[in-house]
Amino acid sequence: MDCLRHRIVAFVAALSVTVMSSASEPETEILRPVTAAYTVEAGSAHIADTYLSPIRYSGWSVGFGYGRMQAMKFSPERWVMALDARIDAERSLNRVGNATMWYWEVEARWAMMRRVRPLSGLTIGFGIGPGFKAGCLYSQRNGNNPASAKVALTVDLTAYAAWNTRLGRLPVTVCYRPSVPLTGVFFSPDYGELYYEIYLGNHSGLARMAWWGNYFALDHRLTADLHFGNTSLRIGYSGQLLSTKASDITSRMLRHCAVIGVSGEWLSVSPSKKIPPKARMIHALYE
Repeated sequence: MDCLRHRIVAFVAALSVTVMSSASEPETEILRPVTAAYTVEAGSAHIADTYLSPIRYSGWSVGFGYGRMQAMKFSPERWVMALDARIDAERSLNRVGNATMWYWEVEARWAMMRRVRPLSGLTIGFGIGPGFKAGCLYSQRNGNNPASAKVALTVDLTAYAAWNTRLGRLPVTVCYRPSVPLTGVFFSPDYGELYYEIYLGNHSGLARMAWWGNYFALDHRLTADLHFGNTSLRIGYSGQLLSTKASDITSRMLRHCAVIGVSGEWLSVSPSKKIPPKARMIHALYE
């Protein structure tokens, strides 16, 4: 009995020391740096909008974009959020070059994605989120009705694949980001309906339910971040396609652009609170 009693006392003492040691150790704090990028895009644009003209216009496109990704606060290893916003301007001409069409657009998209790492250095994510697009086509040649508005609020399917590799000794992150609207609503007047009539109160039938049969859009980009230090150089390609059909009005807009910009990771730290020594960083794109 004495031997058994001594063993029980020794076990309880060892368990108490273990619990006290674990309690005294500070918990590992999770840090979620923001991966952000500022980019400039330039390339070609092709527009056909039967509300304004049955003729195809082609020209140039320029834009400025901002994007950020960050691991979510809950389950940061499995979930990541992405925010993208951009402003674009386009100028195009008809085939004979005697008519000009302008297009201005603002766009924003947010998504929460579930991510997995099937291979070392490769991260894949997919999810859904809201998207907003507002733009306007303008052709002075059309006289009484020179503008065509493009407005849509959609639910988008978004994905990404990021591959961390090296170009010689230079770390490189290659990322492909496609996004396609699943459903939503978009604005479209009737064929031949003047905007002045809408201004006077003819508001019926302007909001259309979007599905792939009458509203299809694809926004995809392939970029490479060259990590020269704390700040990276981002280069790549961006392509956009918008195809709508409602009330006998067909619109096709296609854009191909080269991308250049800067990217990096930023971490907000309170001046009164230092980074814990056992802090763990969970990145959005990098392992």
